[in-house]
Amino acid sequence: MRNWIRFPAAQGTHSKQAHADFPEEGIYEREIGRSGFFGPASHLHHKHAPTGWIDWEGDLRPRAFDLNKLPRDAEHGPFSAPLILGNAHCKYRLWHCHTAMPRLARNADGDDLLFIHEGEGELFCDYGHLPVTAGDYVLIPRSTLWRLEPAKPMTMLMIEATNEAYELPDKGMLGGQAIFDPAVLEIPQINDRFIGQQDENNWQVEVKRGNKVSVITYPFNPLDAIGWHGEVCVVKLNWRDIRPLMSHRYHLPPSAHTTFVAPRFVVCTFVPRPIESDPGALKVPFYHNNDDYDEVLFYHEGDFFSRDNIEKGMVTFHPAGFTHGPHPKAFAAGRAHKKTFTDEVAVMLDTRDALEMGDAALATENPEYVNSWKTPVKENEQ
Repeated sequence: MRNWIRFPAAQGTHSKQAHADFPEEGIYEREIGRSGFFGPASHLHHKHAPTGWIDWEGDLRPRAFDLNKLPRDAEHGPFSAPLILGNAHCKYRLWHCHTAMPRLARNADGDDLLFIHEGEGELFCDYGHLPVTAGDYVLIPRSTLWRLEPAKPMTMLMIEATNEAYELPDKGMLGGQAIFDPAVLEIPQINDRFIGQQDENNWQVEVKRGNKVSVITYPFNPLDAIGWHGEVCVVKLNWRDIRPLMSHRYHLPPSAHTTFVAPRFVVCTFVPRPIESDPGALKVPFYHNNDDYDEVLFYHEGDFFSRDNIEKGMVTFHPAGFTHGPHPKAFAAGRAHKKTFTDEVAVMLDTRDALEMGDAALATENPEYVNSWKTPVKENEQ
């Protein structure tokens, strides 16, 4: 049995409520939290932006990767997609698939979560046939046999739960239908399209185990099921079916937008929503420390209101160990309440264990990203 050391305490000039009604001499609020946004936290008020650095030395720094600069030639299969970030519990890749996969895939290392960034097509798997399009999450359970036939060239974010499984977050007092009703989840169908692709030709299957690929050859298409029943299968969720939690008086933490959970990381989805309207409420993400989690954001579409010079198809990476938050222009715009609605769509990965950068990340990094917070904000703009 264990418990955090927790008791209410306060010193100096501070707000009564986190993320709202800041004292004028301490408008820069910084959250120090444990266990991501799920544990105990304190909120400090500063005279200066906690990200107001003028120089940075060493490897621990905020990074941005423009994945649009990666070669757009289609990889042979999902297991040849370049690694962007990874650790023992998670692999984060970007995969281009332009034509029908010549081989079937089976990941024996863990569940795969695909986020369709561009394109559309058809997924064939052990459980049947499933149309997929941009904006879809496709959750593929470990060791499922599957292949894709794109109708339009597809670009996909792939997040592997290595040696683990994906689950849904606990919605608690909100009820099981909050954020998205499980009824919106779609599953593959044993339909004419699926039966029609079954044949007696030679098919090969690439099986990944221990990050090594073996190839199995069959004298028939092993996607030959005629039916199934049970509780394990591929499922699809489109971000447009997510109805985000909102509060007009309080800026909710990213954990409120959790979509999938694994034992050592979470995946959150930021979708369009009204911006907080209460005059005293913070209207941009708050400054916070990454004390327990590395944070990764993939930008899918829209206007990314808390970041400058970020376009769709880019990734930002904030390792644990330093304070980060909105860029100066975004903070000033939030203070002025210049926007009443955000139209951004982004996928966030928060990992409990440190992520290592792959060659694809290093090849596409913008080394000037660390300087994005250096531009001072004039007093009359605040």
